[in-house]
Amino acid sequence: MRSTGTRRRLAGTAAAALIAGAGVLAAAPSAMAKANVLTIEKVSLQKPDVQVKVAYSCDPGLDHQLVANAQTLGTHDVATAAGTIKRDKLICDSNSHQAQVNMRPATGSHFVKGNKVKVTVFYFDSDGFSYAREDAAVVL
Repeated sequence: MRSTGTRRRLAGTAAAALIAGAGVLAAAPSAMAKANVLTIEKVSLQKPDVQVKVAYSCDPGLDHQLVANAQTLGTHDVATAAGTIKRDKLICDSNSHQAQVNMRPATGSHFVKGNKVKVTVFYFDSDGFSYAREDAAVVL
C-alpha cells in the first residue's frame, strides 16, 4: 500500500511541474514568439523594378540581410529580379517593422503588367544560411 501512495505523490508532483511549465510558457513575452518572421504584404510593378512590401521581425544582434527574388511563371522566357536590404538597414528589436525591397531585373529580363510572378523573401546570414522563407505567387 505504501508504494501506491508514493506513486500518487510522484504523479501529483509531475502534474504540478507540467502546469507550472505551461504557465511559464503562457507568460513569456510575445516578442520572442514572433522574431525572425517574414510576411509578404504586397507585390507591385514599378517599371523596370518589381517591388515587394514585407513585414518583418528579427532578434536583436542578428547578422543577416533580407533578400527578395522574383521570377515569372508560365512564360517561355523566364525573367528574374533580385534585391536586398542590408544588415545595417534592418531594425532588429523583436518588434514588427515594414520594408520595401526594390528588385532589379537581371540583364535581359523584363516584367510587364499581367505577368504572373513568384516572389520569395528570406533572411540570409553571414555564414551563408537562409531561413524564414516566404513565397507568394501574384499577377503584376
